[in-house]
Amino acid sequence: MLDYDTEADSYDASRGGVPRAEAAAEAVLGLLPAAAGTLLDLGCGTGIVTTRIAAARPATRVLGADASAGMAAMALSRGVPVVLGSGTRLPVRTGSLDAVSAIWLLHLLRQRGTVAALIAEVGRVLRPGGVFLTTVDKDAAHDVGSDIDEALAPHLTHAPADDAREVAAHAAAAGLRPGGEARFTGHGQGRTPRGSAAALLAGRYASRVSPRGITPRELADRLELLPGQDVPRGEPTYLLRGFVRG
Repeated sequence: MLDYDTEADSYDASRGGVPRAEAAAEAVLGLLPAAAGTLLDLGCGTGIVTTRIAAARPATRVLGADASAGMAAMALSRGVPVVLGSGTRLPVRTGSLDAVSAIWLLHLLRQRGTVAALIAEVGRVLRPGGVFLTTVDKDAAHDVGSDIDEALAPHLTHAPADDAREVAAHAAAAGLRPGGEARFTGHGQGRTPRGSAAALLAGRYASRVSPRGITPRELADRLELLPGQDVPRGEPTYLLRGFVRG
């Protein structure tokens, strides 16, 4: 698992930077009601997406929350008001928010029950008519039919934490009904064999890949035998789902 405190300084550059952040922010803005007065961005990370949402909606008070002190400090340096803490226990009054977003977060919450607890907490803090906007099936979006995907296929996690159907079920239990969806491109996220091998060994695929009958080093060796070691394969298309508090 990544140490997000130490990863904060280099995180954006390794995750598509500004183009990917702008695409994510645009998708959120497309589902965010014009009258939303407050938005809490859970797992705001470095704030690269959060700041763009705030800039586009000056009438909306946009806040961030993250469990990593390093990430929170980076977001704060970008001007994002940030609370440090868990999304399952928010220091927010019941029914006080107009919107909550969670971009590229749920897939990381692999401990059993955590996603359900987070969505229940979202349901608590949203006012009636408030919206929850979250990416789902994040890791699966990277499967674009490439030779890298073929090499990793036997070792994929079969129950991702952000499975779209599971997320919808948790949302329903929290009093949230479906409220639209959007798709956006993960610019700069087309995988290369060399980069995939390095990411595997660094634990960046922990939420998606669990080598079976083989060590991570051996699986990385197979990736390093593929042609075009530094040629990016197709870029992912992420799915953003909206849910409305009843």
